[in-house]
Amino acid sequence: MTGLAAAQEDTLAITPVDPPVVEQVPERDYKEYDPLAPARAAFYSAVLPGLGQAYNGKYWKIPIAYAGLGVGVYFYLSNDEQYDCTALFTKEDWLGFRDDEFIVNGQERVTTDGLIRAQRFYQQNKEISILVIVGIYALNIIDANVDAHLQQFNVSEDLSLKLSV
Repeated sequence: MTGLAAAQEDTLAITPVDPPVVEQVPERDYKEYDPLAPARAAFYSAVLPGLGQAYNGKYWKIPIAYAGLGVGVYFYLSNDEQYDCTALFTKEDWLGFRDDEFIVNGQERVTTDGLIRAQRFYQQNKEISILVIVGIYALNIIDANVDAHLQQFNVSEDLSLKLSV
C-alpha cells in the first residue's frame, strides 16, 4: 500500500562540496617585518665590508664599498712611500749626505726646509687617507642598516588613509 508518509531527511548523505576558493595574494614588494634585520645587516657589514649589502640583496653596492676602501688604502700607501723617501733625504741624517751633494751648478736643489715641508705634507695626506678609509667603512655599515630598515617599509599602491573625528 502506498501512502503519503514522511520520513526524516538523511543527514549522513554526502553531498558534493565545491572546493574552497583560494584568494590569490598579490606579491609584496617589501620584506616581512623583522626587528633584528637592520642590526644583523650592520653587524655583517662591520665584520666584512659588503656582507651587509649581500644580506640585504643589494649586490651592486659591494664593488662600490670595496672601490672606496681601495682608493683610501692606495693613497695611504702612496703617501707613506713618499713620506719615507723624504725622510731618507734629510741632510743631517744617518746616511751621511754632505751639504754639497744637494748643490747642482751652484744652486741648492733640496733644502732642509723643503724636506721638512714635504714630510709634513705627506704625513698630513696619510692621516687624511686614514680618515677616508674609516669614513667609507662607517658609511658601509650605515648603508646596510638603513637599507635593511627601508626594505621593510610598505610602499604599495593599496595604502589608504581613514580619518576619524
